[in-house]
Amino acid sequence: MRTAFAVALLAIAALLGGCAGTPQLPVAVSQDFLAAKGTRVGVAMTPLPTVDTYLPGADCLLCMAAASLMNSSLTAHVKTLPHEDLPPLKADIAALLRSKGLDATVVDKPIDLNALPDFSSKEPNFAAKDFSSLKSQLNVDRLLVIDISALGAWRTYSAYIPTSDPKAVLRGTGYIVNLSNNALDWYLPVNILKSAEQSWDEPPKFPGLTNAYFQAIEIGKDTFKQPFQQ
Repeated sequence: MRTAFAVALLAIAALLGGCAGTPQLPVAVSQDFLAAKGTRVGVAMTPLPTVDTYLPGADCLLCMAAASLMNSSLTAHVKTLPHEDLPPLKADIAALLRSKGLDATVVDKPIDLNALPDFSSKEPNFAAKDFSSLKSQLNVDRLLVIDISALGAWRTYSAYIPTSDPKAVLRGTGYIVNLSNNALDWYLPVNILKSAEQSWDEPPKFPGLTNAYFQAIEIGKDTFKQPFQQ
């Protein structure tokens, strides 16, 4: 039931976010950023979400209850899946940046976006949050942030009727903020959905979907790293 309510809150937040302004489009890695050899770059992550089952489309209270009950065994298993493979992504990206001559370091503590004020400008290609206070705190000029927003299993619904099999999901964004002016030197939305290669419905361990989950993590990590491997 808590999963269903979480989905409803995510849907409301997405709706309100959509009303607030135009979604940020992808921004290719700035060549000026890559050319600024010696630039101090912090590589950070936001707190990782709880691995969970997401049921978008089950909108009414009865629908949410029915969908949660239908997927209760899956959710119980998904919540046991680890995400320890994701934090080392910071070190991988920092190493790639250092190979390009940038002074990149890993920020150990997760960045709490909710603790940052909103940025005054709503212009495109600027971060929605004001990151300027982190310039002196972290002693960096740019901050590369990996923000994972959903991790686990994703199954779409129309009311209380499933419209897809569950898929492994990794959703998030990667971006670089210039801490002098809050401009974005890179912005990449990532949405990985990976189907089980064979049957997904094999409780209680769901091996097919579990394997897809770990594949989704690897695909997501490669997607975040790819712009800095060119």
